[in-house]
Amino acid sequence: MVRGSTGNHHVRVVSVRFVLIAALVAAGLKLVQVQGFEAEALAAKAEQQRSTEIDIPATRGSILDRNGVALAFSVESRVLAFQPRAVRRQIAEFNRDHPDDKLDFHERTAEIARGLREMIGGRAVESALLAKLRQDATFVYLIDEVEPATAREITERFPEVISEYRAAREYPGRTLASNIVGVANWRTDDPDPRKHNLHGLAGLETLRDEQLAGKPGRQTMDTAEGSGVVIAGTERDVQPAVDGSDIELTVDADLQYFLQEALADYVERAEATSASAVVLDAHTGEVYALANDRTFDPTAPTLDTRTMGNPAVTTPYEPGSVNKVVTALCTIENGIAKPGDVHMVPDRRAVADRTVRDAWSHGTLPFTTTGVFAKSSNVGTLMLADQCGQDAFADLLGRLGLGARTGVGLPGESPGRVPPRGQWSGSTFGNLPIGQGLSMTVLQMAAMYQTVANDGVRVPPRIVSARITPDGRRVAEPRPKGVRVVSEQTARTVRDMFRAVAQDGDGLNDGTGTTAALTGYQISGKTGTAQQIDPGGGYSSSLYWITFAGILPADDPRFVVGIVLDRPNYSGGRIEGRSAAPLFHDIASRLAQLYKIPLSKKASPVVPLIAQ
Repeated sequence: MVRGSTGNHHVRVVSVRFVLIAALVAAGLKLVQVQGFEAEALAAKAEQQRSTEIDIPATRGSILDRNGVALAFSVESRVLAFQPRAVRRQIAEFNRDHPDDKLDFHERTAEIARGLREMIGGRAVESALLAKLRQDATFVYLIDEVEPATAREITERFPEVISEYRAAREYPGRTLASNIVGVANWRTDDPDPRKHNLHGLAGLETLRDEQLAGKPGRQTMDTAEGSGVVIAGTERDVQPAVDGSDIELTVDADLQYFLQEALADYVERAEATSASAVVLDAHTGEVYALANDRTFDPTAPTLDTRTMGNPAVTTPYEPGSVNKVVTALCTIENGIAKPGDVHMVPDRRAVADRTVRDAWSHGTLPFTTTGVFAKSSNVGTLMLADQCGQDAFADLLGRLGLGARTGVGLPGESPGRVPPRGQWSGSTFGNLPIGQGLSMTVLQMAAMYQTVANDGVRVPPRIVSARITPDGRRVAEPRPKGVRVVSEQTARTVRDMFRAVAQDGDGLNDGTGTTAALTGYQISGKTGTAQQIDPGGGYSSSLYWITFAGILPADDPRFVVGIVLDRPNYSGGRIEGRSAAPLFHDIASRLAQLYKIPLSKKASPVVPLIAQ
């Protein structure tokens, strides 16, 4: 018995020793694994548990006019949020642990809604806030664009309310140049929260979004153990944010405002559907103003997508007689006729299977070359175009930039349409010289006349002049190269001929745009009327585009203006429904005042339009 007991004891001792040794070996192996193989990963995990990465927001660049006036800029703001389910759960846990001092979720949320209304003001609607606070949801946004100081006071008073960084876009002029500038707002559609930022929705805000947005930075900071509270002064691994660049436009905010208001007023008087206009520098092609009669307010709670477009660059139309400048250039450039040469012009002409008529009935009259264009004779224009020839005419259309985008630097630009030369039919050349059968935007139309104003050199228009980097360095946009279209002498001759459009003669020697005349200045320009397509087919006898393109002053060009009215009251209304010349007069007058343009040295000469 004693020997058996001793043997069993020995077995137990050996077994215990074996277990202890195995445990020590396992512990040693685990220690080797932890220290030798997993040390780095575990250290990183521990570091992650006591630190956090924080975004450093980049400030979006501003959009400025040519004089440094801010059309769009960013300000820092906050959006307030709430976690209804988490707060309900916290209150329930508190009430379980403090049965004698219970909280009420409905009372607390009512207190929060009332407090937000008091601290933010009228746009914080108490009933709407209360509905959000009591939603059966994990997370809800309560209200955005809260001043940072106000948000801080709110979160101190109501710790349950969450304050998140936001940047808000400000448009101090509201509708001013909004068709150009566009709109940007805070975007959260990217699954990566680090990419949540202000981004463009329309206009230059979209087209130049990358330059404006900049690049957010990152930094690591320690947090207090057991909480997400950041410890001040523990910043490290800082990757600085790169702020966005400012974009400087060629537009003058004062002129842009005037043009928008003038268009809206003129559309009302003309009873037109819409209107667009542009003002270009005669020599550089810079856009000083580009407007439509209606546009949108980027600060409105809801954006009206119907007015967010920019018809001045996106919507082409048939220009009518304004396009007769192409025949005039071709006539003078090729020596077909001189300004005072006389042409016997009837009031109608057969072209293929149809008849083209002048706007007024007359017998065969001795029109001068200048008179053909100043009195806008369709028949006389076609007679000269025939001598020019279809190939030369088609080549000139291309050199004037028609049928191609100008590259102005705005989204959605249309190239318009010029029928390919190989597709011209018998009647095509009865349409194109008088401005039917092709289309262009008001910007393209003005660019044609910029060629005439600039002594035959077309300079593609542009609307962005420079980018200003965050360190204040101004980086000019590349200047477009000029294209020689016709000789200097041809351009000057045509410019002088078209002064007669505004000429107030003795009846037969009146131009078609006498109301464009501006006292003290020589004006060169052209009126236009183009039939629109009838919904039932063919050209309409009641629906028109009314156009005008003009140069101020004609003797020393400074500006070019293009105007188009869509479907005005042509037959029974005021003169504004039949001509855009009065609007050109108003714009020219404003330009002369705003830029202190010197008076012309002498008045435009009165020249014969129909020879005696």
